[in-house]
Amino acid sequence: MTSKVVVVGAGVVGTACAFHAASAGLDVTVVDRGAVGAGTTSRGEGNVLLSDKEPGPELALARLSRSLWEEAGEELGPHSIEFETKGGLVVANTTEGLTALREFALRQSTAGVRTEPVERVRDIEPHLAPGLPGGVHYPQDAQVQPVLAAAAMLRAAVARGARFHTGEIAAAVTGRGDRLTGVRTVVGDVLPADAVVNAAGTWGGEVGRRLGAPIEVLPRRGFVLVTEPLPRMIRHKVYSADYVANVASSDAGLETSCVVEGTRGGTILIGASRERVGFDTTMNPAVVARLAAQACRLFPFLRRIHLIRAYRGFRPYCPDHLPVVGPDPRAPGVIHACGHEGAGIGLAPATGALVTAHLLGRPWRGADPAAHTGLLPDRFFLSGGVPK
Repeated sequence: MTSKVVVVGAGVVGTACAFHAASAGLDVTVVDRGAVGAGTTSRGEGNVLLSDKEPGPELALARLSRSLWEEAGEELGPHSIEFETKGGLVVANTTEGLTALREFALRQSTAGVRTEPVERVRDIEPHLAPGLPGGVHYPQDAQVQPVLAAAAMLRAAVARGARFHTGEIAAAVTGRGDRLTGVRTVVGDVLPADAVVNAAGTWGGEVGRRLGAPIEVLPRRGFVLVTEPLPRMIRHKVYSADYVANVASSDAGLETSCVVEGTRGGTILIGASRERVGFDTTMNPAVVARLAAQACRLFPFLRRIHLIRAYRGFRPYCPDHLPVVGPDPRAPGVIHACGHEGAGIGLAPATGALVTAHLLGRPWRGADPAAHTGLLPDRFFLSGGVPK
């Protein structure tokens, strides 16, 4: 009999889980209280990055995901997800920063990432500010349009027999021996399930609690600025080397690091900020001003360009800044797929493949099959199952 799987969350991670599970022949239902890709997915830039990850389980996941995004582009159509192999350029502001950046890149290169030291960064990005000491080019960095990608993967999953259900999960339903038999929505609908995947993004902690498997997933607010449409001025995703340190930081206060890239429509996206303010959606003009100033220092021509809007959203992160992917030992049948912070779009396909491997009880397709153990939820618990 075909296993029934309920995927909670129709963002890019949830739809990737549904796409891979349905492709493997599982009976899949995706449930979300909102529209496809309407949460954190709609607030992202679409980054598919290797350049910002230390060697370890997240980089192993990212390397697989980069290949799977390319495969998805071929299967779904590159225009359906706007897959672009634009590459990334990380620039240093000081000679000390350049030394640290190149040491970081060397570690990544040893782990299989293509890195290319750049002495004259203006040779590949002519509009950069003069005087920058150098950088590193990452030709494997890419981009997708997040909401289009989520919708395309869900359509492909539905074509393989999956279903989409609008609703909010209230609790797990169990039978004899506490075996999972389904999930119940807040309006009382029961969706039969042999397994449930918690891909609820920023709400992954709450959904885990309702399923009897609480995990610590916290929101980290971020802003992105959008300029007026322009001729093509920026060729790569360009960011300053301090971006990597800010991603890994656990500070609650505001942190900003310059990230600038163009889009197919001609607009330029400017980020990135991070701050722990709960689910406060208040617009903060000071953050907008700081991001704009940093971008103008990196690309001086931006001083003459108009901003047309700023949007903000919440990155779902775990305390150790790694996603939680895998079965929860406290609640048989519950598999987590959340806590990806700002990397969820880039890591989505490999997360879907890894979740499907868990559902099928098969080895992971990743280059290092042992690496996924660093993403399992039991890393957060002591022997008695109590959160650390």
